[in-house]
Amino acid sequence: MDFTIKNVQDSISTVARRLGYVIIDIKPNGEYNLVRKFSSNNFPRFHAYVKPFGGLRAGQNGTDFIFSLHLDQKAPVYGGNSHAHNGEYFGPVIDEEADRIRQLLK
Repeated sequence: MDFTIKNVQDSISTVARRLGYVIIDIKPNGEYNLVRKFSSNNFPRFHAYVKPFGGLRAGQNGTDFIFSLHLDQKAPVYGGNSHAHNGEYFGPVIDEEADRIRQLLK
């Protein structure tokens, strides 16, 4: 599920902490790779790619964050010529997490 939160006043680090996510990687294009685990196990977990857009420049009040959110049920399977990703991109659990994020960042 993709969605945008506009005019966020905090840094991505602060946003991740507030949401209960951990930054695990930053891609060369500036996209942040975040996860929120349900327990001490690595899976299942919410997984979000977040791209900051804009910024605190003259005439702007904050940064927009573009979220790409999914639920990883288990680790991806690598082997042979295929890669099976076990992510869920739609459904009530994803909708609830997206709503939680929107509420915390408004």
